Amino acid sequence: MIPLMPSRWIDLLTQRWVRATGRRVDLLGEPWLAGPVGDEHEIGDAWLAGEADRLGAALGPAGPAGLLPTMSALDGPGFAAEDLHPAIRDFYEHTSSWTLEVSMTWSSLAWPFGWLIGAVFARRLQQLALPLRRVDTAAGMTSTVTGLFDGQRQVGALWLRRLVATGTVVYSGLYDTVQPPGAARAHLRVTFPLPRGRLVVLLAADVTTAGGLRLSSTAGAWGAPGAYLVVENHRGVWARRVPLDELFSLYVDGNAVLRTDHHLRLRQLPVFHLHYRLTPRPLQAP
Repeated sequence: MIPLMPSRWIDLLTQRWVRATGRRVDLLGEPWLAGPVGDEHEIGDAWLAGEADRLGAALGPAGPAGLLPTMSALDGPGFAAEDLHPAIRDFYEHTSSWTLEVSMTWSSLAWPFGWLIGAVFARRLQQLALPLRRVDTAAGMTSTVTGLFDGQRQVGALWLRRLVATGTVVYSGLYDTVQPPGAARAHLRVTFPLPRGRLVVLLAADVTTAGGLRLSSTAGAWGAPGAYLVVENHRGVWARRVPLDELFSLYVDGNAVLRTDHHLRLRQLPVFHLHYRLTPRPLQAP
């Protein structure tokens, strides 16, 4: 028998924890938990073709692409995309036409946990390998969006981000919208493929002052905005809510610059704060 690497033990222990403490689910009855499954050795963007097959979709053509085909997909009681600042709508609907400058600050209590996850899990898988030092992001971060289309209809979009300095994949997520049973309106869904499963994050959208956007996930009932770990194998599917709370605040500052503050908490414990400066890419001469 070939011994398992320590990182593979973490994968297996996490999967067993979800099966032991979560609930068994039927994806036909709860399709908002369905999504891509990552490889056990490396994730990156290798899952995209398989997800396209699962959805009966095709990869979009080269050129500008957005995380959502339209922000009005989130319209419903308490939210109207037409109230958003035009720059925020343009960012989500034409994401690949924007560049990202990012800075990151970890909580001193959470930094050792981030280092451990990065060392034994994230860098191996090329998934959620969040930078730990300011120098890691000094050279910048690339941003690539690839749409998935069923005919003319966009059914999802991969957002892949890499550190320029190392080429390491920081972030590989599938964006779309879902409306779980009992929800008054659709939520933004971000799905991160993981070995034998995925992390599904549901975010509620709200319009703030001067057309800003607030995306949030907090503690709540099953199906409410929040983070869900999903594990699949030949015996079935299990899911569990995990205590990760996120807040994204998008706003246009006094100099007409689009910015984003991203806060992640493990319940009451601050984990990190990300700040983005978002700038439209210069138009290329024909």
